[in-house]
Amino acid sequence: MAEMRTDTLSTEAENRSETMSDMAGEPTTTEPEKRPDSILTAPGAAAAVVPAAPTRHRPIMVTILAIGAGILAVLSAVHLLQALGIIPFVIGRLEIRAFSLFHAIMWGLLVWVWGWLVQMLWKVEPQAWIFLVVVSMFNLVLDFVLLLGETSWADVSLSFLVNAVILLYCLLPGTRRAFERE
Repeated sequence: MAEMRTDTLSTEAENRSETMSDMAGEPTTTEPEKRPDSILTAPGAAAAVVPAAPTRHRPIMVTILAIGAGILAVLSAVHLLQALGIIPFVIGRLEIRAFSLFHAIMWGLLVWVWGWLVQMLWKVEPQAWIFLVVVSMFNLVLDFVLLLGETSWADVSLSFLVNAVILLYCLLPGTRRAFERE
């Protein structure tokens, strides 16, 4: 009986080693229908199917608006550095460094707003469109008020032109359709 048990054990071990050597030579195929992709699911557990959020197509107009908002974020960051006294104000050959905490906070908030708008425009969120219209109109009004004072056109021209172009792009019918505003 002991001989029989030893023979049976050695035969099973030989069969296993032959099976392992056969499997090593063959490529293994995975069946994605039977195995979920997660390593956290236990064997025999059912995988939950979560529908993906519908992806929205980003038209070229929305990409142009996001780039314009990014340019205005960079301009606001330059003004922030000027308000902190890191970059000087240049008036002809004269360079003036000035520190203003209030202006630094305001320009910092504007940098944050433009950054938020770039992110929301990139995702084609409808609330970004209306907020972009409001912020660009507000900036146009402020630039116009600056022009009424002692500020020269060269100081506000880039900001004024970029805000005007962004506002015009926002009001085009194709852009309004992209944000589902018609």
